[in-house]
Amino acid sequence: MSDQGAVRYRSEGAVAHITFDRPGARNAMTWTMYEQLAAACGRVAADREVRVAVFRGAGGKAFVAGTDIGQFREFKTAEDGVEYERKVAEYLAHVEALRVPTLAVVEGWAIGGGLAIATVCDLRIATPGSRFGVPIARTLGNCLSVESTALLMAAFGVARTKKMLILAETLSAEEAVAAGFLAEIVPPENLDARVSELCARLTANAPMTMRVTKEAIRRLLHAGMPEGADLIRQCYGSQDFHIGVESFMAKQEPKWTGS
Repeated sequence: MSDQGAVRYRSEGAVAHITFDRPGARNAMTWTMYEQLAAACGRVAADREVRVAVFRGAGGKAFVAGTDIGQFREFKTAEDGVEYERKVAEYLAHVEALRVPTLAVVEGWAIGGGLAIATVCDLRIATPGSRFGVPIARTLGNCLSVESTALLMAAFGVARTKKMLILAETLSAEEAVAAGFLAEIVPPENLDARVSELCARLTANAPMTMRVTKEAIRRLLHAGMPEGADLIRQCYGSQDFHIGVESFMAKQEPKWTGS
C-alpha cells in the first residue's frame, strides 16, 4: 500500500489540532494512521498546556471513511477479526480517555471507524450534507464489537443504530442532530470561526469539572460490558466476509451465501 496517509498534530496555545490526512482515500485509516492517532493522543496527554483537542479530516470532503479495506485482505481466520477489533478498541480508548474535552469537526463522510472516532469525542459539529453510518451489511459482511455497538447505541439510540447497522443506511446531518449526536450543523464558510468559538468556551470552563464529568460518563458506558468475541468470530470467520472484501475491492456487488 503506497499511500499510508498520516495523522498530523499541531498545537496553538491551549488547543491541539489532530488531522486525518489522506484525502485521496477520504482519510480512510491505515495501521500507520492508527498508530499516529495514538501518538497524537499521547502528546495531548503529556502537554499540560493543552485544554481542548480538535479532530478533523483533511480535504473538506470526509472526516474518516473507515478503515482501509485493503488491509482486510490479509485476514485469514476468525481470530484475525477478533484481534482487529481489539486493536481498534485500544485506539479508540486513547481518544475517549483524554483528560481534555474533544471536538470532532465533520465535513462529509464519517463512516465505520471514522464514525467510531467521532463517537468517542465529546462534542461533534458538521457541515450540511455530511453523512454518518456503518454500511457493512451491504459492503463487507463483517461486524462491530459489542463495545462499538454500545457506543453507537448510547450516541444514536437503539432505532437509529439498527437503521445504520441492519438497513446499512447512512444518516444525514439533520438526523444526527435529531438523535443528539451532533451539537449543530455549521455552514462551511462559518466552520473555522465556530470551531474557534467552541474552543474558547471550552478552554474557559473548569478543567477538573470537565475531566471528572468525562470520566464518569466513560465509566458508566463501559460498566458491565459483556464479552462479544464469539460474535466477532462468526462474522470474520465466515465465507461472506471474504466475499465482501474481494467484491468491495473489485467494485462489484457481493453475492452473500449466509455462511
